[in-house]
Amino acid sequence: MIDKNTKIAVIGLGVLGGSYVQALSAKGYHCTGIDIDENTIALAKDKGWIEKGGRDPQLVKDADLVVFALYPHVFVNWLKENQQYLKAGCLITDVTGVKREVIRSVNEILRKDVEFIACHPMAGRESRGIHFADASRFEKANFIIVPTENNTQEAIETMKQLASLLGFTRISQLSAEEHDRMIGFLSQLTHVIAVSLMNVSDNTHLVDYTGDSFRDLTRIAKINEDMWPELFILNKDNLVREINDFSDELLRFRDLLVNEDTEGMKQKMIQSTERRKKFDR
Repeated sequence: MIDKNTKIAVIGLGVLGGSYVQALSAKGYHCTGIDIDENTIALAKDKGWIEKGGRDPQLVKDADLVVFALYPHVFVNWLKENQQYLKAGCLITDVTGVKREVIRSVNEILRKDVEFIACHPMAGRESRGIHFADASRFEKANFIIVPTENNTQEAIETMKQLASLLGFTRISQLSAEEHDRMIGFLSQLTHVIAVSLMNVSDNTHLVDYTGDSFRDLTRIAKINEDMWPELFILNKDNLVREINDFSDELLRFRDLLVNEDTEGMKQKMIQSTERRKKFDR
């Protein structure tokens, strides 16, 4: 469990990693930051979010808890190259947006005296970099713990505690399979739709006439082109199925329109309204 003597290291001080150290340092926890960008480290130090930091992987050697806020392949490669610096008995976790392949890859190479428990803070944004770190994003957001048979109950409870310390109020557990099916629909499909909508044609000349509906629907089209293709490929089976299902539903609506089936369109809208209400907070 985490107490005031727990030493925490966060590797990757982008939006999420930066928000982690901001939240934890505000509550008096000892944080170390590791990032390849010296300006990022300097900013985190200036703000008092980390006590020490740099790009040297050996900075993790005293950490009891290590959070990897990295792209999946960077996370795995870091472990391949640097896990010898991890303290025996430490707990490591992540923030990656897909789980099955990440968990498999990490557990294949991880030392037996280090425990990995996967987590997904559902609080990302389309902006990137520590300048956009904001711990308030965790309030009322969802935090998902993705344990396996390799995880101890203590590790699970520690992640629940971490989520609470960060400010998350909705904490749940899913299997890796359940998580990736869920994320294929709720997150990945929605990003594909937003990107596709912006690429249907170049309608940027309409910017002076658009309303909130278009802006809201396409906000996430401002996307991290380095991260999302990797996440999509790692969850390809689920995402392809969701794209196919969405395409079928879109064609069904098109047919209602072609046939001027007013009642059919009304029923689709009534159903969508009722389903959407359940997501209101």
